[in-house]
Amino acid sequence: MATYKISVKKISPEQLFMGSVLLVNGGNYLYNLLLGRLLGPEAFADAALLVTLLLVLSFMGMTFQLTTAKFALLFSGNAWEGFKQYIYRSAVLFGLLIGFLLMYFAEELQLLFHTQTSWMFTAFGLGIPIYFVMSVNRGRFQGRQDFGKLSLTYQTEMWSRLLLTFGLLYMVPMHPVLLVAWGIVLSFLFGLIPCDTRKITLRKHHSLAPTDVKRVAKFIVLTACYELTQIIINNSDVLLVKHYFDALDAGLYASLALIGRVVYFVAWMFVMLLLPTVVQKQKDGEPTTPVLFKYVGYIGLLSTGIVIGCYLFPQLIIELMFGQAYIAMADLLWQYALATSLFAISNIFAYYFLSLDQYMPVVLSGILGLSQILLVIFFHSTLEIVVQVQIVAMVALLITQLLYFTQKMTLPKV
Repeated sequence: MATYKISVKKISPEQLFMGSVLLVNGGNYLYNLLLGRLLGPEAFADAALLVTLLLVLSFMGMTFQLTTAKFALLFSGNAWEGFKQYIYRSAVLFGLLIGFLLMYFAEELQLLFHTQTSWMFTAFGLGIPIYFVMSVNRGRFQGRQDFGKLSLTYQTEMWSRLLLTFGLLYMVPMHPVLLVAWGIVLSFLFGLIPCDTRKITLRKHHSLAPTDVKRVAKFIVLTACYELTQIIINNSDVLLVKHYFDALDAGLYASLALIGRVVYFVAWMFVMLLLPTVVQKQKDGEPTTPVLFKYVGYIGLLSTGIVIGCYLFPQLIIELMFGQAYIAMADLLWQYALATSLFAISNIFAYYFLSLDQYMPVVLSGILGLSQILLVIFFHSTLEIVVQVQIVAMVALLITQLLYFTQKMTLPKV
């Protein structure tokens, strides 16, 4: 027992968070795999569209989370109280706007993506304001490096979505995709745990100084622009395939994307640790590049292992995860994993510079993200071509990020 207590004490909050994130990613993968097996390729195409919308929403929410995390380290006293009111109001208002637009254009989205029902978009839109409030809560925990509470909010969201979705699918006689949408929305409520509602107010009791408002607004806008490039790069392929290909091919491609994105989901864990560490070191006048090198090394090793595994055992991986019905995607698995790996490494560089208030990587990612969309629009005769043009775009993105970093390293101080 004494040995056990000593070993527990040696686990740092960062290690606890990393373990929690791995568990959350595992749970999310289990959620997607069970949906794929239960619904089959064609129905899974609609469910995967909802999962893609959830990923898009997570990138949008990350704007509020990263902004809150950054200024939780930089503000204190009345400035912090004023900032909290400012960011919560912004999150709620923006969430209401996006939710309204999604519900208003639900029928048009049904036609665009060839879904079986438009109500899935309406249901999803109702949960968007809740998600953004949850993102601000997470940003507070992340900025203050309270990794215990940050871990808990991800756990409550993931487990509630898993249990509620399949509980609804087995017990409620309703369209399955609509039930998936409600399972996702209800999980946002559980993701608010832990949350001290007394600290959330939309009334103006404190105000930010005009210079601070300008500083925060600039960071929000630029972070939002970068998250938009993340949405484009990470999700446009699934949306375009859903538009250009039939339901069977779209469902098969969705399974490929979910497996291949494991690299990105693991990399996201390091991004959560990177930003507050870099901001704190910059604030203390310490060098920040060792942090970058450490996380790039971690992602590089993980990516290499995953790509090799996908190359050597593609049929085994797909059959274990989704079943025999999806085996046609085996030959493309390592290629998709390679594209995602290149993107994940580029992402670490971009978030590093974003933490240092250097925004050129945002512009570079935006240009390459748009080029990826154009490549898929012009070259989509087969799913293989769709994957390969993404590899081309991600190689170009990583090279530009490396060139930018090299240029900065030649200056006296990064």
